[in-house]
Amino acid sequence: MSETEQNQVESNLFPRVRIVLVETTHPGNIGATARAMKNMGLYKLVLVSPHLFPSEKAIWRSASAADVVEGAQVVSSLEEALEGCQLVIGTSARERRIPWPMLEPKSCGEKVFKTQAAGKEVAIVFGREAHGLKNEELQMCHFHVNIPTGKAYSSLNLGMAVQVLTYEILQASIAATDQSDQASQEDDAWDMDYATSDALEHFFVHLESTLVETGFHDPENPRQLMTRLRRMFNRIRMDEMEVNILRGFLTSINHLKAKKPE
Repeated sequence: MSETEQNQVESNLFPRVRIVLVETTHPGNIGATARAMKNMGLYKLVLVSPHLFPSEKAIWRSASAADVVEGAQVVSSLEEALEGCQLVIGTSARERRIPWPMLEPKSCGEKVFKTQAAGKEVAIVFGREAHGLKNEELQMCHFHVNIPTGKAYSSLNLGMAVQVLTYEILQASIAATDQSDQASQEDDAWDMDYATSDALEHFFVHLESTLVETGFHDPENPRQLMTRLRRMFNRIRMDEMEVNILRGFLTSINHLKAKKPE
């Protein structure tokens, strides 16, 4: 391991927290994000189909955080970016037709810190500079977070938004250290690990196909059914065993349907 890599390992305060940028248009924003992350002790950056990367502009804008940029993982889909995550928080600047569990920046920082301190993988997802995250991407998140701004000008630069949320994670860490509260994490008492994002996506695919198979769900007239079911199960935050139980239940329905004469 090189001296640079060793220094990065030692200064990475939150190794289980990944910052995910979706289809970033301007490479300078990747650099600004890396600088904001390193300021607050985060190093794991994941880029979903960036428009221009690698780029010297990203390195230049990152200042002394070029190591974060150079270590960024580039993937082709949000599903791939979220693999293994047990808590996913998506940034959203506007209210949605179907409301989702919301967090303020401070409560977001506290939840992220407590979850990663309990050994879970966490992702905070940021959308495109102009349009943010799509509805189907937001539906892959357990919570949404909104950064309040003044009414006169509510648009935040991507790097600024990352700075606000990573600052709150660091502040939650400092507060927990000051209060010697790290032994009382909210996830420690649970008997099973939370299901990962990829396990949940497999479950939702299985659920939808079964609902179509039984005639309960009409894809031509969806009526927001899958969106509401996603919201319900994400709000519950199922563990691994619960997902396996429901997958088994769905499989038994599939077998019964296959045996039943038309």
